[in-house]
Amino acid sequence: MLTEVSARVVAVLAARPTAVRAAGRAASLPPTKGYFVSRPWSRVGVRSASVGLLVAGLIGGVYLGKDRVVPAPQQHSEASNVVQVDVDDMQLLKERQAQHAAARAYQREAEGDAAAKAATEAKAAADKAHDLETKAIAAKKAAATAAAQKKASSSGSSGGPVAYNGPIPDSCNDFSGARKTGCALMLSAGFKIDQFPCLDKLFARESGWNYKATNSSSGAFGIPQALPGDKMAKFGSDWRTNPATQIKWGLDYIENRYSTPCGAWSHSQSTGWY
Repeated sequence: MLTEVSARVVAVLAARPTAVRAAGRAASLPPTKGYFVSRPWSRVGVRSASVGLLVAGLIGGVYLGKDRVVPAPQQHSEASNVVQVDVDDMQLLKERQAQHAAARAYQREAEGDAAAKAATEAKAAADKAHDLETKAIAAKKAAATAAAQKKASSSGSSGGPVAYNGPIPDSCNDFSGARKTGCALMLSAGFKIDQFPCLDKLFARESGWNYKATNSSSGAFGIPQALPGDKMAKFGSDWRTNPATQIKWGLDYIENRYSTPCGAWSHSQSTGWY
């Protein structure tokens, strides 16, 4: 459409000088001279031609640029997109790092809890094992004591030691129990009363004057710690429960080996045994 308008404007502008020339020729030119154009009309024609050329140029420029697309600032848009992508990637990287850090912290906490739980369980197991071991040792010791007592006691008497019914000299009344019996038997065996302090200390060290005393390592038994205990059967079959039978054997052993109770005590002090 712009082409048609341009053509029409050009045609009109081109036709105007011809019409002007024709009118001028008919009105003012003499017949013997050729064509003549007055100055006013010449100026009008030049101006019209200039205007026409200007309009034609404008129309042509519009026509040439009507289908042309002005390029967008692509580089700026692409740069903006790149920057945005970098920002998004950085944000995603930070989020992933935060997630990994949280996961590592959780794992360390879980491992710490597991280690603490394992340590607690191990300690509980060790304590339980120690308790069981202690109970087993106590039970074994109790069984050994019971077996020794059973062995020491006679089959017919389990109510305590056989009571001594022999004479007790006045010099022995200061003592009691097996010590009183030992004092009386020592005097009866022919030793003087001044020997009793030595006999008292000797039997106190050996057994504490306990007729059931048993040495678990050697097997020695009774007040004089006879080894083995059945040696004392020489003075009575009740040697397991009768303190008098045990003391009689002990005094006989001392006399045959050390002569006196003080001799036996002196040897015991220097060696630890008699």
